[in-house]
Amino acid sequence: MKNTQGDVATQTGLTRTKHEQDRSAVPEAVKYCLYARKSSESAERQVLSIDSQTKEMLQIAERDGLNVVEIKRESHSAKATGERPVFNELLKDVREGKFNGILTWAPDRLSRNAGDLGAVVDLIDQGLLVEIRTHGQSFSNNPNEKYLLMILGSTAKLENDHRGENVKRGLRTRVEMGFWPGMAPIGYSDQNLMDKKGQKLLDPVRAPIVKQMFEKVAYEKWSGRKLYNWLKHDMNFKTRGNKTLTLSGIYRIFENPFYHGRFEFPRNSGNWYEGKHKPIITKELFDQAHIQLKRDQIVRENKEFAFTKLFTCGQCGSGVSAEEKYKQRKDGGHTRYVYYGCTRSRDRNCTNPYIREEELITELLKIIDQIDINELGLKVKLEEEIKRFSRFERMFRGGTSVPEGTTEEMDVRAYMKYLLREGSMSEKRDLLGNLRSRLIYSNKTICLSNGDDSSRLSP
Repeated sequence: MKNTQGDVATQTGLTRTKHEQDRSAVPEAVKYCLYARKSSESAERQVLSIDSQTKEMLQIAERDGLNVVEIKRESHSAKATGERPVFNELLKDVREGKFNGILTWAPDRLSRNAGDLGAVVDLIDQGLLVEIRTHGQSFSNNPNEKYLLMILGSTAKLENDHRGENVKRGLRTRVEMGFWPGMAPIGYSDQNLMDKKGQKLLDPVRAPIVKQMFEKVAYEKWSGRKLYNWLKHDMNFKTRGNKTLTLSGIYRIFENPFYHGRFEFPRNSGNWYEGKHKPIITKELFDQAHIQLKRDQIVRENKEFAFTKLFTCGQCGSGVSAEEKYKQRKDGGHTRYVYYGCTRSRDRNCTNPYIREEELITELLKIIDQIDINELGLKVKLEEEIKRFSRFERMFRGGTSVPEGTTEEMDVRAYMKYLLREGSMSEKRDLLGNLRSRLIYSNKTICLSNGDDSSRLSP
């Protein structure tokens, strides 16, 4: 009897253990993340939109009773490894156990490159990714299914590689026929007829203005800035995107040989082609304008003036710039004049007049008599310079100079006036740059302002 009871107890224990093992063998419900992606590239125009992919896959999830925890959407190409932020976030969430399944429209939505495909298969091998479900297939940790997934991903990569080669071949063929493969430059428009795709037509509105731009630079010696103001204010010139042409955009036009009939492709490759488009200008006009504009850039980059960027226009608040003029004398020489005036950056119609540099210095000398010396940041440095010159003078005159420490020796104002008249460009700029008040120029006069237009002049 005892043995029988023991056998029953043993049998009961074995049955309980078997049930526990069966319960532990039941897989947990897969938590899916729905991933929808569409590239902006023309080759993927036939792929369902992101919203359509999401709708279709949610219907499949409802039909098959799948637990979709989150939906991730991304508009990005999958050609390069590790370039998609949302996809990288998806992989990270799988590693952290937030999801263990992926629901997507097709395998090529996940990857079109070997790196991302390998990362997905690696997650399956580790058991972190239980299943990938598409609209017609499923892939789990099964050798055959993983192999099929890798074949489909590799096929998508092969399509990408072939597409790139086909595009390059098509571009080479197009340029050899004399057709620029990119968007038409300003002054031209793209031909929209299918049998003449890629041809460039003259823009009847912009082409004549582009030609005038080259003529004004080549024949009238216009600068890039003057050309910019003419296009913006006089011609109201707009690009095809209805935007004002920038100064850098103007310089790019003068760098583009397409306008006289030739082009280089790829850029800086040394491969030149004769275009089938109609030139807007001649090669001679292009070269002349190109040289003139280059010269204008060089002159402007190397030119320095003593008092630029130190004044504010008293009428419109713009800065004050300088330009030089040369007048021929009867003896054949030239006299140089420097004029300062408002840049008109805030008000194109500002009427603040120009002032010659000599007149400007006269106005600054008046300011020196009125300024509070204690507000000058250079005061200590100027006093040291005066002491140095005084010691030199005593040595030169045998000690007959004014004794050191007297008031006359420390005449800072007189030394400041000397620097304005005879100092170097850097000395003049240091002197005025250390004023704690702003210098305001208006109607050929200079005044000081501390920011609220109240003068800080000493009594």
